[in-house]
Amino acid sequence: MEPKNLIFILSDQHNRDIIGAYGNSIIQTPNLDQLAERGTTFTNAYTNCPICVPARASLATGRYIHQIRYWDNAFPYDGCIDSWGHRLKQQNYQVDSIGKLHFRGSHDDNGFCQEIDPLYVVDGHGDVLSCIRDNPPTRDKRGEIDNAGTGDSTYLQYDASNTNQACQWLAERKNDQTPWVLFLSFVCPHPPYISPAEFYQLYAMDQIPFPAQWHTDEWPDHPAIERFRDFFAYSDLFDEEPLRNFLTAYYGVCTYLDQQIGRVLQTMEECHLLDTSRIIYTSDHGESLGARGLFGKFTMYDESVAIPFIVAGADVPKNKVVETPISLVDCFPSIIEAVGGHLVEEDGDLPGKSIWEISQASNQDRFAFSEYHAVGSENAIYMLRDRRYKYIYYVDDPTQLFDLQVDPEEKQDLSNLPEYQEILQNFDRELRNIVDPEAVDAIVKEDQRSRIFENGGEMVVRQRGAFDNSPVPGEDPVFRRH
Repeated sequence: MEPKNLIFILSDQHNRDIIGAYGNSIIQTPNLDQLAERGTTFTNAYTNCPICVPARASLATGRYIHQIRYWDNAFPYDGCIDSWGHRLKQQNYQVDSIGKLHFRGSHDDNGFCQEIDPLYVVDGHGDVLSCIRDNPPTRDKRGEIDNAGTGDSTYLQYDASNTNQACQWLAERKNDQTPWVLFLSFVCPHPPYISPAEFYQLYAMDQIPFPAQWHTDEWPDHPAIERFRDFFAYSDLFDEEPLRNFLTAYYGVCTYLDQQIGRVLQTMEECHLLDTSRIIYTSDHGESLGARGLFGKFTMYDESVAIPFIVAGADVPKNKVVETPISLVDCFPSIIEAVGGHLVEEDGDLPGKSIWEISQASNQDRFAFSEYHAVGSENAIYMLRDRRYKYIYYVDDPTQLFDLQVDPEEKQDLSNLPEYQEILQNFDRELRNIVDPEAVDAIVKEDQRSRIFENGGEMVVRQRGAFDNSPVPGEDPVFRRH
């Protein structure tokens, strides 16, 4: 493919289905919808870990979490494993970032030529409390839901600033003769669930549908999911009114995000960059939105682990929908290829494949893989997804199997039905070709114990507590002990 500029736009915690291009008739996301019309939409795209820090490390390195050992939000990417940015810098490309990285810090070579207004993990350590997997202190996240509504937040302000920085950067680079990469990373619609009033008011509360299995009578009876609800204090039934208010705020923030993306795309048009650039839009993971009695990410249900993924630009099929499963590890070879770079010998075992190639082909059966070793979980959780089925393997807990063609909301677990045992066995073999689930679970817990020791021991870590959300540059974290 012909080398072109690439702008990679990443959001944080954007539920795949809260975009018009993904079939949502209520949400107003005109800019993302237009991007999809100009390009290709992937309906089965997945994060490789449904929590921020590991997902971003996997995106950077093009490798699965168990290969790179950035397990949770206390194991931030530190540049020790080459990223796609390193690869392009070695080949003399301009590779800059604007916005949230959630890496360790500025003293590391993270693979960028410039990091403009970056958001790193707190104190270079992140959320060390999450490393306590045995009898961990619970975290009451009900306040995030109860406090949802209208107003302003440092996250809204930060994303407006990121947009301004991106527009300025693009204007300065519009005449460059060599292709470049701009990694533009927003924090919205990650909580706090605070929407500008003008966007909140676009939506009538009673018109927004409730998520799958939101009511206690419908909650899936699975011990790992019950532990998540108990851990985050979601076990009490939410009344309909607070849930509707929360959903309205989330919809409003998604429209605010879309507006920021629209400003960037408008600048690209004004600078005549749309014809000389390719665009990728995706998110680091999803948002549960109250489904199964949960909020945030963490699980292997689609609302949490599925992500939007839209590409546009030169050579990209227009107004096309692709069902072939992909994941964030596919970004490494795709970014390199987009600007005319080349992979090197040590990239030979990367699990990803060019999304540009996948977008040109007919739908294929392929596996998307994800794993979770972080806060709220007692043991490791793994997911495999092909075009029809999703297989979720929980270490020391029951397996789940869903037929997403007939049950897209994942309400009917097929794992105990005799007629699906062969499918389960096939998935188990495929999983163990990728990872040894139990062996990796043991390695994770040993690494987490070591990280706790490095930070003063369990008592010190418990006393330090946890913070609600990573602060933007210049903002101090607020620690809470639950």
